[in-house]
Amino acid sequence: MLDFKDTELKNIIELRGITQSYDNGETVIIKDLNFLIEDKPAQGQFVVILGMSGCGKSTILRYIAGLQEPTAGSVLVNGQPVGADNRVSMVFQQYSSLPWMTVLDNVGLALRYKGVPKKERDEKAMELIELVGLAGHEHKFAQYPTLSGGQLQRIAIARSLIANSDILLMDEPFGALDIQTRIQMQDLLLSILHRFHSTIIFVTHDISEAVYLGDDIYIMKSAPSHFVEHIKVDLPLERSRDTKREQRFVDLVREVEDRMISVAQLG
Repeated sequence: MLDFKDTELKNIIELRGITQSYDNGETVIIKDLNFLIEDKPAQGQFVVILGMSGCGKSTILRYIAGLQEPTAGSVLVNGQPVGADNRVSMVFQQYSSLPWMTVLDNVGLALRYKGVPKKERDEKAMELIELVGLAGHEHKFAQYPTLSGGQLQRIAIARSLIANSDILLMDEPFGALDIQTRIQMQDLLLSILHRFHSTIIFVTHDISEAVYLGDDIYIMKSAPSHFVEHIKVDLPLERSRDTKREQRFVDLVREVEDRMISVAQLG
């Protein structure tokens, strides 16, 4: 079990003593889980969560986003309990844009809820639309097949960034994309990380993707779940597709795979 440790650095995400149970405590999904992510100002970080299906990876993201409360334990963002004032946006595997609204209106939705005047929110939304490569599509309706799956996920990323560029939660966002689009989206995320110095927390089943994107990889065991492995990815901060051909990258993929198999054998 990975123990929670206080440090001198500012904590951006804290999960303390988390337990999740159902059926009046008969079914325990997560038990005694501690998770700490320290802020890395002027740098940002990419944290990846791996684990077998059903171990609670997505549940961890929902806690941080304020979409679900644990049965026991506390969840803090920037030192404050998660609530209406500090919720974090989340990008799901399923397309989450509102199909009756344009790309521009979807991206600016959080600002609309905050009462930002339309001219100002449209200007800010266009900045993000251009950043994620959707310029020229802003007046199209955000629906498939008018836009591709990759374009719809770009909308979700832009919408999350405009709401809170400090933290970005992503739950297998590229699982339904073809390999070429997936590679493009991986590179987009790295560019966003370096531009905004965000803390990105990313759930995936793809080990190669985890190593390519991640600075830290955490592996969860199956229920009752908690984190049992932490792997520091010692690749350069600046990465490209050539990184995937380097021997250190290949070795890390093998190491993570071996540890995943070992964790799976824990039951």
